[in-house]
Amino acid sequence: MPWKQTDPMTERIKMISEHLSGDYSITELSQRHGVSRQNVYKWIERYEVGGWEALEELSRAPHEQALALGKEVEGMILELKMRWVNWGAPKIRQKLLERIGVARCPAESTVSAVLKRHGLVKARRVRRRAVPGGAGPLEHCGGPNEVWCADFKGWWMTGDGRRCEPLTVSDAWSRYLLKCVGLREGTGTRMVKPHFELLFREYGLPVAIRTDNGPPFASMGLAGLTSLSVWWLKLGLRLERIEPGCPQQNGRHERMHLSLEQSQERRARANLRQQQKALDRFRQEYNEERPHEALEQRTPGELYVASPREYHGRLPAPREYPYHWTERQVRTGGRMKWRGGEVTVTKALAEERIGLEPTGDGKWAVWFEHLELGTFDERKGRIERHRRLDGMQVKGEKQ
Repeated sequence: MPWKQTDPMTERIKMISEHLSGDYSITELSQRHGVSRQNVYKWIERYEVGGWEALEELSRAPHEQALALGKEVEGMILELKMRWVNWGAPKIRQKLLERIGVARCPAESTVSAVLKRHGLVKARRVRRRAVPGGAGPLEHCGGPNEVWCADFKGWWMTGDGRRCEPLTVSDAWSRYLLKCVGLREGTGTRMVKPHFELLFREYGLPVAIRTDNGPPFASMGLAGLTSLSVWWLKLGLRLERIEPGCPQQNGRHERMHLSLEQSQERRARANLRQQQKALDRFRQEYNEERPHEALEQRTPGELYVASPREYHGRLPAPREYPYHWTERQVRTGGRMKWRGGEVTVTKALAEERIGLEPTGDGKWAVWFEHLELGTFDERKGRIERHRRLDGMQVKGEKQ
Protein backbone atom coordinates (compact mmCIF):
# COMPACT_ATOMS: atom_id res chain seq x y z
CA MET A 1 0.00 0.00 0.00
CA PRO A 2 1.24 3.55 -0.65
CA TRP A 3 2.32 6.01 2.02
CA LYS A 4 -0.53 8.36 2.97
CA GLN A 5 1.26 11.69 3.38
CA THR A 6 4.07 13.72 1.82
CA ASP A 7 6.91 11.65 0.32
CA PRO A 8 7.87 8.09 1.39
CA MET A 9 11.17 9.14 3.06
CA THR A 10 9.43 11.70 5.31
CA GLU A 11 6.80 9.15 6.33
CA ARG A 12 9.46 6.59 7.19
CA ILE A 13 11.26 9.08 9.47
CA LYS A 14 7.95 9.92 11.19
CA MET A 15 7.13 6.24 11.66
CA ILE A 16 10.53 5.39 13.20
CA SER A 17 10.32 8.45 15.47
CA GLU A 18 6.91 7.36 16.71
CA HIS A 19 8.24 3.82 17.22
CA LEU A 20 11.17 5.13 19.28
CA SER A 21 8.78 7.18 21.48
CA GLY A 22 7.19 3.92 22.69
CA ASP A 23 3.69 5.41 22.40
CA TYR A 24 2.52 3.24 19.49
CA SER A 25 2.31 -0.48 18.84
CA ILE A 26 3.25 -2.07 15.53
CA THR A 27 -0.41 -2.38 14.61
CA GLU A 28 -1.07 1.30 15.39
CA LEU A 29 1.93 2.37 13.33
CA SER A 30 0.65 0.25 10.44
CA GLN A 31 -2.77 1.89 10.59
CA ARG A 32 -1.42 5.45 10.99
CA HIS A 33 0.83 5.23 7.96
CA GLY A 34 -1.30 2.99 5.73
CA VAL A 35 1.25 0.23 5.28
CA SER A 36 1.31 -3.45 6.27
CA ARG A 37 2.77 -4.73 9.55
CA GLN A 38 5.49 -6.49 7.59
CA ASN A 39 6.45 -3.14 6.07
CA VAL A 40 6.72 -1.55 9.53
CA TYR A 41 9.00 -4.37 10.76
CA LYS A 42 11.17 -4.04 7.62
CA TRP A 43 11.89 -0.34 8.15
CA ILE A 44 12.49 -0.75 11.89
CA GLU A 45 15.05 -3.47 11.10
CA ARG A 46 16.68 -1.28 8.44
CA TYR A 47 16.98 1.60 10.95
CA GLU A 48 18.47 -0.58 13.65
CA VAL A 49 21.14 -1.87 11.28
CA GLY A 50 22.06 1.30 9.35
CA GLY A 51 20.51 4.31 11.07
CA TRP A 52 18.53 7.06 9.35
CA GLU A 53 20.41 6.69 6.03
CA ALA A 54 19.16 3.11 5.75
CA LEU A 55 15.64 4.48 5.25
CA GLU A 56 16.56 5.58 1.70
CA GLU A 57 15.11 3.42 -1.11
CA LEU A 58 17.69 0.90 -2.36
CA SER A 59 18.41 0.47 -6.07
CA ARG A 60 16.72 -2.53 -7.64
CA ALA A 61 19.43 -2.90 -10.30
CA PRO A 62 21.38 -6.17 -10.10
CA HIS A 63 24.90 -5.94 -8.71
CA GLU A 64 26.21 -7.60 -11.85
CA GLN A 65 24.70 -7.52 -15.36
CA ALA A 66 25.13 -10.92 -16.94
CA LEU A 67 24.59 -9.54 -20.43
CA ALA A 68 26.55 -6.32 -20.06
CA LEU A 69 28.31 -5.32 -23.28
CA GLY A 70 32.08 -5.53 -23.04
CA LYS A 71 34.27 -2.62 -24.12
CA GLU A 72 35.85 -4.78 -26.83
CA VAL A 73 32.53 -5.54 -28.51
CA GLU A 74 31.36 -1.94 -28.17
CA GLY A 75 34.59 -0.83 -29.80
CA MET A 76 33.95 -3.22 -32.70
CA ILE A 77 30.48 -1.73 -33.17
CA LEU A 78 31.93 1.79 -33.36
CA GLU A 79 34.68 0.61 -35.70
CA LEU A 80 32.14 -0.93 -38.07
CA LYS A 81 30.02 2.22 -37.96
CA MET A 82 33.05 4.32 -38.89
CA ARG A 83 33.65 1.98 -41.82
CA TRP A 84 30.06 2.14 -43.03
CA VAL A 85 28.76 5.45 -41.76
CA ASN A 86 25.39 5.21 -43.53
CA TRP A 87 24.49 1.75 -42.25
CA GLY A 88 22.02 1.22 -39.44
CA ALA A 89 21.97 -1.23 -36.54
CA PRO A 90 20.68 -4.28 -38.54
CA LYS A 91 23.54 -4.19 -41.06
CA ILE A 92 26.17 -3.30 -38.43
CA ARG A 93 25.01 -6.24 -36.31
CA GLN A 94 25.23 -8.59 -39.30
CA LYS A 95 28.87 -7.63 -39.87
CA LEU A 96 29.57 -8.00 -36.14
CA LEU A 97 27.92 -11.42 -36.20
CA GLU A 98 30.23 -12.52 -39.00
CA ARG A 99 33.23 -11.33 -36.98
CA ILE A 100 32.55 -12.68 -33.46
CA GLY A 101 29.84 -15.34 -33.88
CA VAL A 102 26.39 -15.86 -32.42
CA ALA A 103 27.47 -16.53 -28.83
CA ARG A 104 29.12 -13.13 -28.32
CA CYS A 105 27.04 -11.00 -30.68
CA PRO A 106 24.56 -8.67 -28.91
CA ALA A 107 20.98 -8.11 -30.03
CA GLU A 108 20.12 -5.55 -32.68
CA SER A 109 18.53 -3.34 -30.01
CA THR A 110 21.83 -3.31 -28.09
CA VAL A 111 23.76 -2.31 -31.18
CA SER A 112 21.22 0.44 -31.81
CA ALA A 113 21.58 1.65 -28.20
CA VAL A 114 25.37 1.89 -28.58
CA LEU A 115 25.04 3.93 -31.77
CA LYS A 116 22.50 6.26 -30.14
CA ARG A 117 24.62 6.68 -27.02
CA HIS A 118 27.54 7.87 -29.16
CA GLY A 119 25.38 10.17 -31.28
CA LEU A 120 25.82 8.10 -34.44
CA VAL A 121 22.13 7.74 -35.33
CA LYS A 122 20.20 10.44 -37.13
CA ALA A 123 16.55 10.76 -36.21
CA ARG A 124 14.39 10.38 -39.30
CA ARG A 125 11.20 12.26 -39.84
CA VAL A 126 8.31 9.84 -40.24
CA ARG A 127 6.57 10.47 -43.54
CA ARG A 128 2.96 9.67 -44.12
CA ARG A 129 2.48 7.58 -47.21
CA ALA A 130 -0.56 6.87 -49.29
CA VAL A 131 -1.99 3.38 -49.11
CA PRO A 132 -1.06 1.60 -52.37
CA GLY A 133 -3.98 1.00 -54.66
CA GLY A 134 -2.87 -2.41 -55.89
CA ALA A 135 -0.01 -4.78 -56.52
CA GLY A 136 2.89 -3.41 -58.51
CA PRO A 137 4.70 -5.15 -61.36
CA LEU A 138 7.47 -6.50 -59.12
CA GLU A 139 5.52 -9.50 -57.87
CA HIS A 140 6.47 -11.85 -60.68
CA CYS A 141 10.24 -11.57 -60.05
CA GLY A 142 10.98 -15.11 -58.94
CA GLY A 143 14.64 -15.42 -59.84
CA PRO A 144 17.70 -13.62 -61.22
CA ASN A 145 17.52 -12.05 -64.68
CA GLU A 146 13.75 -12.24 -64.92
CA VAL A 147 13.66 -8.44 -64.78
CA TRP A 148 16.42 -5.88 -64.99
CA CYS A 149 15.70 -2.32 -63.89
CA ALA A 150 17.32 0.63 -65.66
CA ASP A 151 17.27 4.32 -64.88
CA PHE A 152 19.39 7.44 -64.50
CA LYS A 153 20.46 8.75 -61.11
CA GLY A 154 20.00 12.50 -60.80
CA TRP A 155 22.99 14.37 -62.18
CA TRP A 156 25.53 16.56 -60.37
CA MET A 157 28.56 18.62 -61.34
CA THR A 158 32.08 17.34 -60.89
CA GLY A 159 34.90 19.62 -59.74
CA ASP A 160 35.82 20.57 -63.30
CA GLY A 161 32.34 22.06 -63.81
CA ARG A 162 31.05 19.29 -66.03
CA ARG A 163 27.92 17.19 -65.65
CA CYS A 164 27.88 13.59 -64.39
CA GLU A 165 24.68 11.56 -64.81
CA PRO A 166 25.00 7.90 -63.76
CA LEU A 167 23.27 5.15 -65.73
CA THR A 168 22.25 2.41 -63.31
CA VAL A 169 21.05 -1.12 -64.07
CA SER A 170 20.12 -3.70 -61.42
CA ASP A 171 18.63 -7.17 -61.20
CA ALA A 172 15.18 -6.78 -59.61
CA TRP A 173 15.18 -10.11 -57.77
CA SER A 174 18.66 -10.19 -56.21
CA ARG A 175 19.14 -6.36 -56.18
CA TYR A 176 22.55 -6.93 -57.75
CA LEU A 177 23.83 -3.65 -59.20
CA LEU A 178 24.96 -4.61 -62.69
CA LYS A 179 26.01 -1.18 -63.89
CA CYS A 180 26.72 2.21 -62.33
CA VAL A 181 28.51 4.37 -64.86
CA GLY A 182 28.72 8.14 -64.99
CA LEU A 183 27.76 9.63 -68.37
CA ARG A 184 28.83 13.08 -69.47
CA GLU A 185 28.07 13.49 -73.15
CA GLY A 186 24.32 12.93 -72.96
CA THR A 187 21.86 10.11 -72.26
CA GLY A 188 20.69 9.26 -75.78
CA THR A 189 20.74 5.83 -77.39
CA ARG A 190 24.16 6.48 -78.93
CA MET A 191 25.70 6.81 -75.47
CA VAL A 192 23.60 4.23 -73.64
CA LYS A 193 23.48 1.31 -76.09
CA PRO A 194 27.23 0.43 -75.83
CA HIS A 195 26.86 0.00 -72.07
CA PHE A 196 24.01 -2.46 -72.56
CA GLU A 197 26.11 -4.27 -75.14
CA LEU A 198 28.79 -4.74 -72.50
CA LEU A 199 26.21 -5.81 -69.90
CA PHE A 200 24.67 -8.43 -72.19
CA ARG A 201 28.10 -9.84 -73.06
CA GLU A 202 29.09 -10.11 -69.40
CA TYR A 203 25.83 -11.20 -67.77
CA GLY A 204 23.72 -12.57 -70.63
CA LEU A 205 20.21 -11.48 -71.59
CA PRO A 206 17.38 -10.89 -69.12
CA VAL A 207 13.77 -11.80 -69.79
CA ALA A 208 12.52 -8.22 -69.40
CA ILE A 209 13.80 -4.69 -68.80
CA ARG A 210 11.81 -2.26 -66.65
CA THR A 211 12.24 1.49 -67.14
CA ASP A 212 10.39 4.75 -66.74
CA ASN A 213 8.81 6.58 -69.68
CA GLY A 214 11.68 8.94 -70.46
CA PRO A 215 14.28 8.86 -73.22
CA PRO A 216 16.14 6.89 -74.40
CA PHE A 217 13.93 4.10 -72.99
CA ALA A 218 10.57 5.44 -74.23
CA SER A 219 9.09 8.15 -76.42
CA MET A 220 5.78 9.76 -77.31
CA GLY A 221 5.57 7.71 -80.50
CA LEU A 222 3.63 4.52 -81.23
CA ALA A 223 3.93 2.11 -78.26
CA GLY A 224 6.51 4.48 -76.82
CA LEU A 225 9.18 2.87 -78.98
CA THR A 226 12.70 4.23 -79.36
CA SER A 227 15.65 2.88 -81.30
CA LEU A 228 16.98 1.44 -78.02
CA SER A 229 13.75 -0.36 -77.09
CA VAL A 230 13.38 -1.63 -80.69
CA TRP A 231 16.83 -3.20 -80.35
CA TRP A 232 15.72 -4.85 -77.10
CA LEU A 233 12.62 -6.24 -78.80
CA LYS A 234 14.72 -7.66 -81.63
CA LEU A 235 16.84 -9.43 -79.00
CA GLY A 236 13.68 -11.07 -77.70
CA LEU A 237 13.38 -8.99 -74.50
CA ARG A 238 10.08 -7.94 -73.00
CA LEU A 239 9.52 -4.25 -72.25
CA GLU A 240 8.05 -3.10 -68.95
CA ARG A 241 7.35 0.53 -68.16
CA ILE A 242 6.21 1.98 -64.88
CA GLU A 243 3.29 4.37 -64.76
CA PRO A 244 4.22 8.05 -65.16
CA GLY A 245 4.84 9.64 -61.79
CA CYS A 246 4.98 6.28 -59.95
CA PRO A 247 8.66 5.58 -59.17
CA GLN A 248 7.52 3.23 -56.37
CA GLN A 249 6.71 0.68 -59.07
CA ASN A 250 10.47 0.47 -59.53
CA GLY A 251 10.96 0.69 -55.76
CA ARG A 252 13.95 -1.61 -55.35
CA HIS A 253 15.94 0.33 -57.90
CA GLU A 254 14.90 3.66 -56.39
CA ARG A 255 16.01 2.41 -52.95
CA MET A 256 19.43 1.68 -54.42
CA HIS A 257 19.52 5.27 -55.71
CA LEU A 258 18.82 6.49 -52.17
CA SER A 259 21.73 4.41 -50.86
CA LEU A 260 23.96 5.97 -53.51
CA GLU A 261 22.74 9.45 -52.59
CA GLN A 262 23.58 8.84 -48.92
CA SER A 263 26.95 7.26 -49.68
CA GLN A 264 30.24 9.08 -49.31
CA GLU A 265 30.99 8.02 -52.87
CA ARG A 266 28.23 10.34 -54.07
CA ARG A 267 30.37 13.36 -53.13
CA ALA A 268 31.46 15.24 -56.24
CA ARG A 269 35.02 14.39 -57.31
CA ALA A 270 37.50 16.44 -59.32
CA ASN A 271 36.56 14.94 -62.69
CA LEU A 272 34.62 12.10 -64.27
CA ARG A 273 37.54 9.68 -64.02
CA GLN A 274 37.78 10.15 -60.25
CA GLN A 275 33.99 10.09 -59.96
CA GLN A 276 33.81 6.74 -61.76
CA LYS A 277 36.32 5.25 -59.32
CA ALA A 278 34.00 6.35 -56.49
CA LEU A 279 30.97 4.86 -58.24
CA ASP A 280 32.85 1.59 -58.71
CA ARG A 281 33.61 1.50 -54.98
CA PHE A 282 29.94 2.05 -54.19
CA ARG A 283 28.93 -0.75 -56.55
CA GLN A 284 31.43 -3.17 -55.00
CA GLU A 285 30.24 -2.35 -51.46
CA TYR A 286 26.57 -2.54 -52.44
CA ASN A 287 26.96 -5.94 -54.11
CA GLU A 288 29.55 -7.68 -51.94
CA GLU A 289 29.56 -6.07 -48.48
CA ARG A 290 26.20 -4.48 -47.71
CA PRO A 291 23.70 -7.02 -46.28
CA HIS A 292 20.04 -6.49 -47.23
CA GLU A 293 17.24 -7.11 -44.77
CA ALA A 294 14.92 -8.20 -47.59
CA LEU A 295 17.53 -10.81 -48.57
CA GLU A 296 17.72 -12.16 -44.99
CA GLN A 297 20.90 -10.15 -44.39
CA ARG A 298 22.65 -11.65 -47.39
CA THR A 299 24.41 -9.59 -50.04
CA PRO A 300 23.24 -9.38 -53.67
CA GLY A 301 26.52 -10.98 -54.73
CA GLU A 302 25.62 -14.13 -52.79
CA LEU A 303 22.41 -14.58 -54.79
CA TYR A 304 23.00 -13.29 -58.31
CA VAL A 305 24.10 -15.57 -61.14
CA ALA A 306 24.50 -14.64 -64.78
CA SER A 307 21.78 -15.42 -67.29
CA PRO A 308 21.97 -18.67 -69.27
CA ARG A 309 20.81 -16.69 -72.34
CA GLU A 310 24.18 -15.76 -73.78
CA TYR A 311 24.70 -12.76 -76.05
CA HIS A 312 27.29 -12.89 -78.82
CA GLY A 313 26.57 -9.57 -80.51
CA ARG A 314 24.28 -11.03 -83.17
CA LEU A 315 20.57 -10.43 -83.52
CA PRO A 316 18.32 -13.48 -83.81
CA ALA A 317 16.40 -14.00 -87.03
CA PRO A 318 13.40 -11.66 -87.36
CA ARG A 319 10.01 -13.06 -86.48
CA GLU A 320 8.18 -14.81 -89.29
CA TYR A 321 4.60 -13.61 -89.19
CA PRO A 322 1.78 -16.08 -89.99
CA TYR A 323 1.12 -16.59 -93.69
CA HIS A 324 -2.38 -15.04 -93.62
CA TRP A 325 -1.05 -11.76 -92.20
CA THR A 326 0.08 -8.83 -94.31
CA GLU A 327 3.66 -7.58 -93.95
CA ARG A 328 4.92 -4.07 -94.54
CA GLN A 329 8.34 -2.45 -94.53
CA VAL A 330 8.46 0.77 -92.54
CA ARG A 331 10.17 3.41 -94.63
CA THR A 332 12.91 5.80 -93.50
CA GLY A 333 10.43 8.48 -92.51
CA GLY A 334 8.50 6.09 -90.27
CA ARG A 335 5.64 5.42 -92.70
CA MET A 336 4.31 2.35 -94.50
CA LYS A 337 2.71 2.14 -97.90
CA TRP A 338 -0.95 1.16 -97.97
CA ARG A 339 -3.02 0.95 -101.16
CA GLY A 340 -1.50 3.90 -102.94
CA GLY A 341 -1.06 6.02 -99.84
CA GLU A 342 1.11 6.22 -96.76
CA VAL A 343 0.28 5.58 -93.11
CA THR A 344 2.36 6.91 -90.22
CA VAL A 345 3.85 4.19 -87.99
CA THR A 346 6.87 5.47 -86.03
CA LYS A 347 10.39 6.54 -86.96
CA ALA A 348 11.75 4.13 -84.34
CA LEU A 349 10.77 1.27 -86.70
CA ALA A 350 12.37 2.72 -89.82
CA GLU A 351 13.67 -0.08 -92.11
CA GLU A 352 11.94 -2.74 -89.97
CA ARG A 353 9.19 -5.13 -91.07
CA ILE A 354 5.87 -5.17 -89.24
CA GLY A 355 2.99 -7.64 -89.38
CA LEU A 356 -0.68 -6.75 -89.79
CA GLU A 357 -3.10 -9.33 -88.43
CA PRO A 358 -6.61 -9.08 -89.95
CA THR A 359 -9.26 -8.66 -87.26
CA GLY A 360 -12.25 -7.91 -89.51
CA ASP A 361 -14.30 -4.85 -90.48
CA GLY A 362 -11.33 -3.13 -92.11
CA LYS A 363 -9.16 -3.30 -89.00
CA TRP A 364 -5.77 -4.85 -88.47
CA ALA A 365 -3.73 -5.56 -85.36
CA VAL A 366 -0.23 -4.14 -85.90
CA TRP A 367 2.70 -6.20 -84.60
CA PHE A 368 6.44 -5.82 -84.33
CA GLU A 369 8.15 -9.03 -83.26
CA HIS A 370 5.96 -10.25 -80.36
CA LEU A 371 4.66 -6.83 -79.34
CA GLU A 372 1.24 -5.65 -80.46
CA LEU A 373 1.57 -1.94 -81.23
CA GLY A 374 -2.00 -0.90 -81.92
CA THR A 375 -4.90 -1.19 -84.35
CA PHE A 376 -4.79 0.02 -87.95
CA ASP A 377 -8.20 1.28 -89.13
CA GLU A 378 -8.37 1.40 -92.94
CA ARG A 379 -11.30 3.81 -92.96
CA LYS A 380 -9.55 6.31 -90.73
CA GLY A 381 -6.19 5.73 -92.39
CA ARG A 382 -4.25 5.69 -89.16
CA ILE A 383 -2.92 3.40 -86.43
CA GLU A 384 -4.58 3.84 -83.07
CA ARG A 385 -2.34 3.01 -80.15
CA HIS A 386 -3.48 0.80 -77.30
CA ARG A 387 -3.90 2.77 -74.10
CA ARG A 388 -2.26 0.00 -72.09
CA LEU A 389 0.96 0.65 -74.02
CA ASP A 390 1.03 4.18 -72.59
CA GLY A 391 0.81 2.82 -69.05
CA MET A 392 3.06 0.90 -66.74
CA GLN A 393 3.74 -2.28 -68.70
CA VAL A 394 4.35 -3.41 -72.26
CA LYS A 395 4.26 -7.18 -72.40
CA GLY A 396 3.08 -8.55 -75.75
CA GLU A 397 0.91 -11.41 -74.60
CA LYS A 398 0.70 -13.32 -77.87
CA GLN A 399 3.64 -15.55 -78.68
